[in-house]
Order: sequence, then C-alpha cells, then structure tokens
Amino acid sequence: MSFSSELIIHIFKQSIREWHADEHVLNPYKLETLEYLLYKNNQTDTIQWHEEDEIRRPDLPVERLILIKRNIDRLNQIRTDTVEKIDDLIYEQFRSIALLPSAQMNSETPAWLVDRMSILELKIWHMQEQTQRNDVAAAHISGCQTKLDTLLEQRKDMSTCLNQLLEDIRVGKRYFKVYRQMKMYNDQTLNPSLYGKTSG
Repeated sequence: MSFSSELIIHIFKQSIREWHADEHVLNPYKLETLEYLLYKNNQTDTIQWHEEDEIRRPDLPVERLILIKRNIDRLNQIRTDTVEKIDDLIYEQFRSIALLPSAQMNSETPAWLVDRMSILELKIWHMQEQTQRNDVAAAHISGCQTKLDTLLEQRKDMSTCLNQLLEDIRVGKRYFKVYRQMKMYNDQTLNPSLYGKTSG
C-alpha cells in the first residue's frame, strides 16, 4: 500500500473537482481500499462544506435549517468513521515495526492529519474561486490571492509533516495509537436528549 502526501493531495483534488462537476458522482475506487477511503473522506468533507455554507443563509426557513443541521451531524459521523478506517489501514501496515528504545508516541494519528489536509484542499479550491471572480473589487481579489498563497504554503508544510511522520513510524522512531472518537451525540444510548425522551 503506497501512502504519501502526494497520493493524498491527488485524490483530494480529484474528489473536489469531480464533485463540483457532478454532485452525484460515485467513488471511482475499489471498495474499502485506501484510495476509496481517501476519496470518501474528502467527498464527505466537500458535501459538509457546502451544507455549512447553506446553513448560514439568513433567509433559510427553520424547517430547512433543521434538516441541514441533522445532515451535518450525519456527515460528521461518516467523516469520523472514515478517518478511523484510514488509521486502521495505516496501523496494520506498520504494526510489525520494531520500535526504537527512544521511540515517542505521536498525539495526532496520521489519518487525522490527513483529514486536516482534506479541509485545506477545500479552502484552496474555494479561495482560488474567489481570485477568479469578476464581480468584485480589485482589493477583494488581491486579498484572496494573499490568503491563497498562505494556504498553498500550508499545503506544502503539512505535506512535509505527514511524510516525515510516516517515515518516522516506518523506522520505529514514532508510533501512534488508534483511539476511537466515541462521539456521543448521535448515539441514542449515550445522548440524554435522546434516551431521556419518553413517548406520550
């Protein structure tokens, strides 16, 4: 299994491009492969990004707002589950690595760094759109270009950090543990507002 920032960025850019061309696009990769999960992670982030935009409309009817909020909760759960599956694959790849005596645990797992890279690609895509608008003042374009330059620099830095983390794990210098997020708000047995409700 090949896993690198270059692969991740390639798939994230593909996902964003294809979703904006067709919101009903299907995941083109083989089910449950690393590529499939990366594409699914970003596609989920992309859909949620636009739901987050929509829910901020001041003219949004209350009924529509509730539906979007519930969809955002659903997407958040899918995102979490997908990130954890990516971590599982990475963990399995490296589980037989002998740790050095000086090995240190990394607090952030590789897949959660990957998810931050997914959001970053969405920021880059949409900031790039802002620099191409023809209905705004030059100051808006200039300001967005400055922000875009910063985002591109951040992409480079995060890519370097991920590749270094993976290399450190590969040689036994660092390791990580896969902790489940254990989100409670979607669980009817853990959310008091759900299990505390009685009918009648």
